[in-house]
Amino acid sequence: MDIVERLTTVLEARRNADPDSSYVASLYQKGLDKILEKIGEEAIETILAAKNLPASDGDPQLAARARQELLGETADLWFHSMVMLIALDCRPEEVLKVLDDRFGLSGHEEKANRATD
Repeated sequence: MDIVERLTTVLEARRNADPDSSYVASLYQKGLDKILEKIGEEAIETILAAKNLPASDGDPQLAARARQELLGETADLWFHSMVMLIALDCRPEEVLKVLDDRFGLSGHEEKANRATD
């Protein structure tokens, strides 16, 4: 079982868990607006971390820390996006299917296909 499947299983189980015992359960209990707020926060933190990475290339230790920060913030963004999907009765595998369906299309072609749908 890959990480997406494992995490999906946990996130689904936490939908009905005690909010006092689980961060994810507390997000579900607070509702979609709170989940979306967290995605917004994580998106901003990811952008800031990405902006910091090129600025640190003169110092290898600083660059390594900036890289780890970017990876960590991106993981937080993906995680909270998965929480949102589960809250809306969507599965992360459905997103992967959309990406798979787009594979081999140019970005311009994919965007043109969406405009005609």
